[in-house]
Amino acid sequence: MPLNHLFIVYLISTLIVFLPSFGLAKLFTKAGAPAWKAYVPFYNTWVMQELAQRPKHWVFWQFIPVVGWFISPGIFIEFVKLFGKFSLGQHTLAALFAPLYFPYLAYKEDPKFIGPDAARKHKKKGWREWVDAAIFAVVAATLIRTFIFEAYTIPSGSMEKSLLVRDFLFVSKLSYGPRIPNTPLSVPFVHNYLPGSSRKSYSELIKIPYTRWFASPVKRGDAVVFNFPAGDTVVNKKDGQSFHPYYQYVRELGRLNEEAGRKLILNDPDGYPLAIHPADKSDNYIKRCVAVAGDTLQISGGRAYINGVVENTPLQSVMPYTVVTSGQALDGDILKEEYGFDFENDIYFNPERTQPLPVNTFEWNLTFEGAEKMKKSGLAKSITPILEAEWMNPAAVEPYVLKNKWQLDNYGPIWIPKKGASLSLNDSTYAIYQRAIRVYEKNDFTTRDGKFFLNGKEVTSYTFKMDYYWMMGDNRHQSQDSRFWGFVPEDRVVGKAWMIWFSWDGGPRWKRLFRIVK
Repeated sequence: MPLNHLFIVYLISTLIVFLPSFGLAKLFTKAGAPAWKAYVPFYNTWVMQELAQRPKHWVFWQFIPVVGWFISPGIFIEFVKLFGKFSLGQHTLAALFAPLYFPYLAYKEDPKFIGPDAARKHKKKGWREWVDAAIFAVVAATLIRTFIFEAYTIPSGSMEKSLLVRDFLFVSKLSYGPRIPNTPLSVPFVHNYLPGSSRKSYSELIKIPYTRWFASPVKRGDAVVFNFPAGDTVVNKKDGQSFHPYYQYVRELGRLNEEAGRKLILNDPDGYPLAIHPADKSDNYIKRCVAVAGDTLQISGGRAYINGVVENTPLQSVMPYTVVTSGQALDGDILKEEYGFDFENDIYFNPERTQPLPVNTFEWNLTFEGAEKMKKSGLAKSITPILEAEWMNPAAVEPYVLKNKWQLDNYGPIWIPKKGASLSLNDSTYAIYQRAIRVYEKNDFTTRDGKFFLNGKEVTSYTFKMDYYWMMGDNRHQSQDSRFWGFVPEDRVVGKAWMIWFSWDGGPRWKRLFRIVK
């Protein structure tokens, strides 16, 4: 954790225990403690625990980053009990509004000190026991979800067959360092919309700039959960969102003219209701990190090359292949057991093919591991990837992709931005990197008459403020990924897919339970 982040954390902790002091001083006097002790941060909470005859080790828990912010309100609640305050409303005021409530209590209500014995004799009603337990559970689960791990579900087949639809994952927040929420005012356990509605589940009244503690970079080959970078603006309806990105709508409606497309959308707010999301509230995606900051990536013949070296293809990644067998009889059970091929589900369908395939020639979806096994076993005389020659929907990709005549299986080369690295600006680099510079790094960045202007000043180069990553699905032909919308900035990274804790397909997939994600 950077020192400035640590300073901010403990400054907040100090303010939490110091600001109520102006009311605590009088209450300390009533309880028989010197008033000056109320003004010494953390020593005042020690005195509160001493007066309440509660465990003093709670005081030391206050020094755990962030967790301590939730311990101090608990100490305040135990303290107000000494003055006969037992209702849920009074405890809520003590926990959430201590700087205002303690002065009010001390000078307006002027309560009597009843002491720890009388406080212990008070019995909570049954419903209060349940409410208090629920509040504790929500706070504990929120801390775990924010800083340690979170549960996710695989919604689509873009990572098959490494990860399957309806795999339930634990995602580690510790792998890359926990990210502090940009929008802390949010309904617990809900991502960006209230269940069953199109209303946002969070408030932007308080916004926290990108902050990540104990940061560690994403590694090549990691299965990563991240906030969809192009999901900052979405068409807020069922068939919109990240399933049909806003920027794709713009290019489709404008027939690749983005300015015309935006005007059409803005002039029809009922047909295209827009929602703007902060970085931490765009939809969650999961893909594999293929290239990291500073890498140069190129895709040739369906294989990715990183800095000129072919990538270590995930064993369970899926591609369609033309398979020419040696003519021997094919046993479906052996194909499934030995090569992971299922005759019912893995036949490749090519709607553009009008002629029947030659004898002993098949078009199959195979994993990389299965294809390699077939080559070595002699079952297949040849195995050739079936490549995508063009984009089926040109509006689905960023304009620079079409301008460079890149394709799904033949793409790049493209450099992945790195924090502190400088980029020379020209028409080509502007087209590729302008969104990262403008949107992700929050600059006013334009070009005019062959010149480039950054925040009003003419520039010839740009130095990046963040690291970026290139994410792709293991199911390379069925994945909307970086080839479509570009880089993933570090502030969108959520965590690393760690373990499949459950899996369902008409019933539990028992063999997938508690499998570590590779």
